[in-house]
Amino acid sequence: MKKYEINKDGCCVALRSFGDVEEGDIGGFIESEKNLSHEGNCWVYENARVFGNAWVYGNAWVFGNARVYDDAWVSGNAWVSGNARLFGNALVYGNALVYGNTRVSGTAIVSGDAVVAENAEVYGNAIVSGNARVFGNAFVS
Repeated sequence: MKKYEINKDGCCVALRSFGDVEEGDIGGFIESEKNLSHEGNCWVYENARVFGNAWVYGNAWVFGNARVYDDAWVSGNAWVSGNARLFGNALVYGNALVYGNTRVSGTAIVSGDAVVAENAEVYGNAIVSGNARVFGNAFVS
C-alpha cells in the first residue's frame, strides 16, 4: 500500500499516517517514487530534496535543507539534515547522523552510531562507523 503520492510541485504528500507523519502532511521534494520507499517510516521532510538515483528507505529521515542525490542511499534509522549533502555512491545507514554543512561523497560510508557534523567532509573510500565522531572542519578520505 502506498504511503505517499507526489504533488505537482514534486513534494511527497502522506496518504496515511506512519511514524511521526500524519495523513496529509507535505514533505520535501523527491524526483520520483524511486527515491523514497513506501515501506517503513522513512520520510523526506521540509525543504529537503532527494533526486537522481538516490534512495531513502527503512526508517531513515532526510530533513532541513539536506540534499541526497546521484546514487547515494540513506537507510536504517539514519538521519541526514541541516545543509548536509550526500552524493556519489555514498551510504549512510544504521543509526548514523549526518548534519550541518557536511559533505559525504564518493563511495564513503557512514554507519553504526557514527556522527558527521558541522563542516566535516567524508569522501573517497572512507568509512566512518561504530561510535566515531567527525566534527568541525575535519576531512576524512
